Amino acid sequence: QVQVEESGGGSVQPGESLTLSCTVTGHIFRPQDDKYWSNHDDRHWYRQFPGQERELLVNVRPSGIGEQFADDVKGRFTVSRDNDKDTIYLHMHNLQPEDTATYYCYAHFWRKWGRGTQVTVSS
Repeated sequence: QVQVEESGGGSVQPGESLTLSCTVTGHIFRPQDDKYWSNHDDRHWYRQFPGQERELLVNVRPSGIGEQFADDVKGRFTVSRDNDKDTIYLHMHNLQPEDTATYYCYAHFWRKWGRGTQVTVSS
């Protein structure tokens, strides 16, 4: 069974950094090895603030390039991707209390969400 799993969340102080990971497991077919899907296997990071709806944070292309960054994280958050490990990363720098949220990963090809990982930023 295909599963999407985030990890790396935690509690940090303002100004610190965290890197979140999202790995897809449990599958035999690898979209990144397919001629078509290797260019369309987008993954996405979303975030959900307490009491609010989930919102797109960034789209991660198969190449590892991040697109459609939310305005408030531009210049602070970056992404990367390791297709051999079927993992994407969210590198968060200069975290602020307003970044406190649950961060989710969505694998577009598999149409599956992870369960989320909590990030708390406080002094």
